[in-house]
Amino acid sequence: MLYDLSLHIGYRYEVPASGAHHMLRLLPLSLPDRQRLIAGAVTVTPEPDELATFEDFFHHTTRHAILRAPHEKLDIRMQARVMVQALPVPADFSPILDRLPQELAETWTLDAESPHHFLGTSPRLPRDKEIAAYARKELKPSLTVRQIAEQLCARIHRDFRYDPEATTVDTTPAEAFTKKRGVCQDFSHVMIVALRSLGIPAGYVSGFLRTIPPPGKERLEGADAMHAWVRVWCGKLTGWMEFDPTNNIPAGTDHIVVGYGRDYSDVAPVIGVLKSYGSHKTDQSVDVIPVKQ
Repeated sequence: MLYDLSLHIGYRYEVPASGAHHMLRLLPLSLPDRQRLIAGAVTVTPEPDELATFEDFFHHTTRHAILRAPHEKLDIRMQARVMVQALPVPADFSPILDRLPQELAETWTLDAESPHHFLGTSPRLPRDKEIAAYARKELKPSLTVRQIAEQLCARIHRDFRYDPEATTVDTTPAEAFTKKRGVCQDFSHVMIVALRSLGIPAGYVSGFLRTIPPPGKERLEGADAMHAWVRVWCGKLTGWMEFDPTNNIPAGTDHIVVGYGRDYSDVAPVIGVLKSYGSHKTDQSVDVIPVKQ
């Protein structure tokens, strides 16, 4: 599938902000045999006084924008064209859970793809006894790692309600788990904590999801949104697989990857600090448009 993407994130400050530093991770990744970024651009208004680009540990192209002059608003826009290939569904060669520690012990790499980075706690994901108990419920010794991931994906989708008013970007997995509601970030964080409690490496995926309007309805501009789902290390033979607990599906050609990380803090599209006080308003719109070939 070929897509044209556009994203707008706008900030409106009650009191002009100054001395702002922002880190931007917005462009889709190029991934072998999965996804290719054909062209892309990120613009910031007002124009930054300094703009540097670098690649972080997880291979995200990251922009560091510095604005020194006072400004009442900030507009960030991304446009890109990306090709997404269908992921093959391999046979299940993942080990049963008892054999996973041995396969982890035989994996010596510590690069960005290493499962060892995705086993323990991370900035937003501490251990949680209630989520761990939820993960162990109905767990059978005969299940493979992939089957466990599929089962947890389906259970979270069944047990949790999608409710954008229930949580914020700073809601912890424990809070979302207690409420049994939230958004894709909450569903993904809970699933990651659950998998890690079983000794299964799991990480966070940030990206875009193409939404399809109901039959007979036109697609609304800006109706798509940034999305989150989960990647799971299913052993040495299978490697990483991706699951979307919000929709109870494996990631496919409608899922466009922007970044991989341990949790949301590694892949936040915009993060920064500024000098200001008072409140501010934020608005966001996303368009994921299939291109006819």
